[in-house]
Amino acid sequence: MNTKSPAVEQDPWDSGDLGRSADHVGIVAEADCRAIDDSLGLHPVSIRLEKSLIANLKLIAELRNVSYQPLIRDLLNRFVDSEFKAILNEQSEQAKRRIERQGSRSEAVDEFFERERKHA
Repeated sequence: MNTKSPAVEQDPWDSGDLGRSADHVGIVAEADCRAIDDSLGLHPVSIRLEKSLIANLKLIAELRNVSYQPLIRDLLNRFVDSEFKAILNEQSEQAKRRIERQGSRSEAVDEFFERERKHA
């Protein structure tokens, strides 16, 4: 019985076959950086965060095998999605309570949509 596990092929980037020396490093031109950001819809920002928060985010990123900036971007995207859902749920509940107070469903719904149309 063979107890050896089959060889797992390592990614050439991870193994270093595609280069890890200074000879393989270069500075990207500013125009190329802008083109990359534009194509991905990214905008650089500067924000002041507690050192301990950054250290914790970097640790989480390392444990998740990702870079910490994409981790932060994902975290913020998830927060925005969650907040939008919470806001929509709150507005829906408020609309339901107004409808119940007014008694007439269609009239209250029409008023709600008219107000939302004016705000849009």
